[in-house]
Amino acid sequence: MNSLLPVTPVVPARLPAVLTLVLLAACASAPTPDVAARPVTGVTRPLVVEQVAAFTPTIVRLSPDSAARLAKAGRDSVPVQLAPGLALSLWAPEPLISDPIGIAFDERGRMFVTRTARTNRDEIDIRGHSAWMVPSITFTDVEDKRAFYKKILAPEKSAENKWLKDWNGDGSRDWRDLTSHKESLYRVEDTNGDGIADFSQLILSDFSDLVTDVAHGVVSYKNDLYLTVSPDLWRLRDTNGDGVIDTKESLAHGSGVHIGFGGHGLSGPLIGPDGRIYWKEGDLGVNITNREGRRLYNPHSGVILRANLDGTNAEIFASGLRNPEEFAFDEYGNLISPDNDGDHPGELERLVYIVDGMDSGWRINWQFGKYVDPDNNAYKVWMDENLWKPRWAGQAAWITPPLANWHAGPAGFDHNPGTALDDAWRGYSFGAVFTGTPSGSSIQGFTLAPQGAGFRLAEDKVVVSGIQATGVKFGPDGALYFADW
Repeated sequence: MNSLLPVTPVVPARLPAVLTLVLLAACASAPTPDVAARPVTGVTRPLVVEQVAAFTPTIVRLSPDSAARLAKAGRDSVPVQLAPGLALSLWAPEPLISDPIGIAFDERGRMFVTRTARTNRDEIDIRGHSAWMVPSITFTDVEDKRAFYKKILAPEKSAENKWLKDWNGDGSRDWRDLTSHKESLYRVEDTNGDGIADFSQLILSDFSDLVTDVAHGVVSYKNDLYLTVSPDLWRLRDTNGDGVIDTKESLAHGSGVHIGFGGHGLSGPLIGPDGRIYWKEGDLGVNITNREGRRLYNPHSGVILRANLDGTNAEIFASGLRNPEEFAFDEYGNLISPDNDGDHPGELERLVYIVDGMDSGWRINWQFGKYVDPDNNAYKVWMDENLWKPRWAGQAAWITPPLANWHAGPAGFDHNPGTALDDAWRGYSFGAVFTGTPSGSSIQGFTLAPQGAGFRLAEDKVVVSGIQATGVKFGPDGALYFADW
């Protein structure tokens, strides 16, 4: 089932506000410094305002009766188990939205939803192309990836690339077919205040460059939307007030250096307690020159980046991550995220306390060497040096170790903003565990307790089980919304 569902406390005479959304659902081992490519000039590069691609802003409206009927049918089809005291309802049934990825609310309670058409089409997962793994880890810039695609998928090599579908129908299977699909952004609303969404509109259809990844994440701040689509963090605006996006500005360009695992691109944008925007790039890496001319160079591991809301003073906040899909600040400004593991036998995911300047230890070449390099010995730095484990007596001094090992397949993530759900859930963080089957998937709630300069995992319990949740966000009504794939 594709839908968005909210979790709320059981409160008599109150309709739970639950959102149901469809979700699609070779490097040095030492830390890579954030180095300057050229002297900082003191001149801030101006932003370039671009018009978005032309599209038809399609609208779907449901009558109150139809929306209620579809929401009830959708909820009844989801056999889940809930923690005591919680209720689950469907907020946005199909056909309002399908295959969503990222979700975000604005101050008016409207939801913005990203949807991808490029996954499994134009965005290539390297696991289907093992011969590309070693060349890919030599890339240090997005343009290296572009040049590789144009060479390996040249029109004259069409006969060698039968695996690639002729998406544009020109009779040739080549790199131009990787520019055939666009990413989408929708606005979803409950227009009559009955607790069930009844309106959706396509407000953006764009982003189809050869090196474009997937529209993973979105966040709203005042009149602006910020969208993560590698290789860029975009600021989007509706300049004429018609409800549809008409301009875009790239605030930071240069993410997604490598061809890697699908879903490892830009995601998780949020506004931090310092008023800056934070976002993540997975282990596809970054090589960004910020607006002041400073080079943010970390091409071989995942990073958390931050910048002012106009893109100035962009910087790498933390590195050495693999793929933390989403992250969140707690009420004290601590940044926490579950990070996906490297798929090594015996390895577990990591619950990470993300601090300024940290290196969590991961490098993308520790993913690929074990698969295809005949000259690689059996020694695996990541596993044999136990870099994935919480602090232990022989811990490598150059990394910040995880707080704890966690559940397989972390996806969406958010922290209770303080008054959500009820007092029993105060101080909890909520993370989706996505394993590929409903029976093995859940949303977990956990708390942390102080330990030294960091934390330890205190409580960890099942909030919802039997559902494949992806994006997770608290709404302005205090309900926990998540996408059900």
